[in-house]
Amino acid sequence: MSKIIRIGTRGSQLALYQANKVKSELEVKFPDLQFEIEIIKTKGDKILDVALSKIGDKGLFTKEIETALTDGIVDLAVHSLKDLPTVLPEGLILGGVLKRAEFRDALVSISGKKVADLDANDIIATSSLRRKAQLLKLNPNFKIVDIRGNVNTRLAKMEDGYCTAMIMAAAGLQRLGFDKYISEVIDEETIIPAVSQGIIAIETRENDGFIQSLVDQINDEDTNTTARAERIFLNVLQGGCQVPVGCYTKSTLTEFSICGFISMPDGTGVIQDTYTGKRSDAEQIAKKLALSFYEKGASKIIEYIREISD
Repeated sequence: MSKIIRIGTRGSQLALYQANKVKSELEVKFPDLQFEIEIIKTKGDKILDVALSKIGDKGLFTKEIETALTDGIVDLAVHSLKDLPTVLPEGLILGGVLKRAEFRDALVSISGKKVADLDANDIIATSSLRRKAQLLKLNPNFKIVDIRGNVNTRLAKMEDGYCTAMIMAAAGLQRLGFDKYISEVIDEETIIPAVSQGIIAIETRENDGFIQSLVDQINDEDTNTTARAERIFLNVLQGGCQVPVGCYTKSTLTEFSICGFISMPDGTGVIQDTYTGKRSDAEQIAKKLALSFYEKGASKIIEYIREISD
């Protein structure tokens, strides 16, 4: 077959790692097909001097790639699943996911400190309201600053004195071989991770049976089950970059549990709980957990954040 199958992705080092991982797994399964990477610049790549929570999060790192997918310029798209909105454009679907990597956050610090060692003299950088809120929950006196850019840019900023510590996704650092910079992989109960963190997603056209048949061969079913449950939790809570919300899941062959979190941006008003049940009911359990948050006051948090964001 002479058709070239084009894989759409952002152009950062981490995005290219993810796209090439998908490409290599497809090449192993389909050695007779030709796969190429197509780099597409997104809004999130172009605006680097504004906090993510102030830009708006509707497809910040995905919209332009999804347009290319819809228009047939690329045949599938690769994203960090945590960047992919829970409601996809008409005609596009979450075609599959690769096996999940490390799902927790990591602390990077100049002096090798752990989270428990941080104090009000430290300047902690993060691009995430979720991380900021949970840091302020640990210590309201923490000095926290926004940071944007790729992993290399952020590390350089820290070395230049912009901050003394940073919190980033552990998977991103590990995928790029930057393990040596990690002072601590943070326990998920200390800082609850982002929804779907550590998962590489493959987005496809709903009506493209051929491409879907390829993606099915590299889709990891265990990761897919937990990813879909976590995204339902996020969708019900209407969460995104502007809302401090996170969750993590654990499962066995028969059991499933999900721990979720939402709070005000300053770390107050925390709502947190864990629901467990049968693995076959994972999506229903995640939905019930999110709905229970509304009974505990989540709507007030969401309404407040909408007001201050307008």
